Amino acid sequence: MSAPQPLAGIKVVEFTHMVMGPAVGAILAGLGAEVIRVEPIGGDRTRRLLGSGAGYFPMYNRDKASICLDLKHPDGVGIARRLAEGADVLIENYRPGAMDRLGLGYEALAARNPRLVYCSEKGFLPGPYEERTALDEVAQMMGGLAYMTGPPGRPLRAGSSVIDVTGGMFGVIAILAAIEERHRTGRGQKVQSSLFETTVYLIGQHMAQKAVTGKAASPMPARISAWAIYDVFETKDDAGIFIGVVSDPLWEKFCRLFALDDLWRDESIRENNARVLARDRILPPIRDLLRGFTRDELVAKLEGSGLPFAPIGRPEDMFDDPHLAASGGLEPVTLPDGAETRLPVLPIEMAGQRPGGRATLARAGADTEAILAELGFDRAALDQLIAGGAVAIA
Repeated sequence: MSAPQPLAGIKVVEFTHMVMGPAVGAILAGLGAEVIRVEPIGGDRTRRLLGSGAGYFPMYNRDKASICLDLKHPDGVGIARRLAEGADVLIENYRPGAMDRLGLGYEALAARNPRLVYCSEKGFLPGPYEERTALDEVAQMMGGLAYMTGPPGRPLRAGSSVIDVTGGMFGVIAILAAIEERHRTGRGQKVQSSLFETTVYLIGQHMAQKAVTGKAASPMPARISAWAIYDVFETKDDAGIFIGVVSDPLWEKFCRLFALDDLWRDESIRENNARVLARDRILPPIRDLLRGFTRDELVAKLEGSGLPFAPIGRPEDMFDDPHLAASGGLEPVTLPDGAETRLPVLPIEMAGQRPGGRATLARAGADTEAILAELGFDRAALDQLIAGGAVAIA
C-alpha cells in the first residue's frame, strides 16, 4: 500500500535555512505536498554545517525539489516571484523585513496571488522583541525552558532543536487552518509562528502551576515529584532504566512483581500522597533491589506488566529499534555522498498507513532546469540566466 498523500496537489515554495523553516516544508512534503526549496547559488550553507548541525539538512529537506537563485539579481527575484504566483503556500524564515526588501513580502505577492497562504517563521511574533535575532537556544533561555531543564542555577537547553521543530509544527497547523479557511473564503492569508512564543506555550503548564498553587515551579531536576517512584534507576550493567509508579493499583503491581511484600503490607503508604511523603524511606531499598538486575532483565520483567518504564536510549540506538523497524518509523535515505541511512518519518498514522517511502535528498540546484521549463523558460533563456548568474544548476 502506498503512503498517505493527503496534501497531494498543494504547491509550496520555500525560502528557508537551518531548522525551523525547513521543518515546516518537511512536514508538508511528508504529507504529499510538492515543495520547491529556493536555495542561494552554491546551495544553502546548512548543507555544509559540521558538528551538531551536520544532520539538519538531511533530516528536514527530504523529498523537496531544489532550485538555486540569486535573489540579489533582478532575474532571480523575478523567477522567485513567478514561483510564488503559482503556489498555494510560501514558507520563509529570513530575518524580519528581508522578504519585503526583495519585493517578496506578503502584500506584494498576495496582490498577484490572493489565494496564497504565506507562512513566516520568526524568532518573535509582532511586539517589542520582533526585531531581535533569535535562535532555538535563545528562545529556550528567554522563555523558561532552559531554567526548567537544568538543575538550579544551571539553565540547560533541551538535547535537540525542540523549539525550532515545534515552532515549525505550529506553522504547519496555521497553514492547514488557513487552507481550510480558504475553502470558504477563496482567499489566503499571512500566518506566523515563532520560537519565543512556542517556548512559552510549552512551559505554560509551569505558569499554570504557579497560578494554581501560588508557588513557582522548581527546575525539573529539583522538583518535588507527584509520585514516590518516578525515577531513573541504576542497573547491574550501568545501563539505567526509568520506572514510574503513578497510581495506587500500579503500586500494588510493582510490589507484587518485585516481591516487595513488606512494602505492600505497610498500609500507611497504600495511597500515593503518603508514598510521596515517605520517599526517603521507600526509595533506598528499591534502588538496591533494582541494582541487582541488568537492564535487559528488568525490561523482560516489566514488559506486559502495565507499569510505565523506559530503558535509557541514545539517538544512535534508534536505528536498530525493533518497534521502529516493525512500524515503518524509519525510511531509507541516500545522503549526498551516496551513503545509505534511515531517518524518522512523520510520527503519525493515517488510515492505517505511515507516511514515508524511499526519500530523495536533492543536490543544490538539481531541479532548476525542470522548474524553469515548467515556468515557460526555453533552453536559450535558461542558458542566458545561467550566464548572467541569476540561476545555477547542479
